[in-house]
Formats: sequence, structure tokens, C-alpha cells
Amino acid sequence: MGIIITLIVGGIIGWLASIVMRTDAQQGIFLNVVVGVVGAFLGNILGGMFGSGASLSTFSPVGLLWAFIGAVVLLAIINLVRRGSVR
Repeated sequence: MGIIITLIVGGIIGWLASIVMRTDAQQGIFLNVVVGVVGAFLGNILGGMFGSGASLSTFSPVGLLWAFIGAVVLLAIINLVRRGSVR
């Protein structure tokens, strides 16, 4: 995906991932969007490394799937870290 599209789609994916992970009310929209953008970048990079055809330079449904997976995984990691620091 192109950089600008990745930022926009990553923000939307972060919001959707926060709904799937049921953290949309616990965290602010800003953190969800940032996690989505970072997760989208990481997901597309990892998808490209595994030979799925996903990359930052092309837009594809596979790239969207990898971006969503990256956002969900990163959001889960953020939640684990935040819970651990509260206790």
C-alpha cells in the first residue's frame, strides 16, 4: 500500500481492531489509531517477508488482511503491557 493509504487505512483498521479486541472504550481513539497505523506498517512488512504479496507500495486485499492482523496483534500486546503496569 502507498504510505498515505496505509496511514488512512491503518487508522480505520486500528479502530476496527479496537472494536474486535473490545478495547475501544478503555483507550482513547488516538491510541487506537496510532496502534492501527503502526500495526498496518508492521503487518504489511511481515506479510511481504512471508511472500504473501503484501507490501507498502501496492494496495491489495491481502495487504489489508495483514494490516488488520498486525493491528490486532499489536493492540493485544499493548493491552498486556498496560495491564501489567497497573498491577
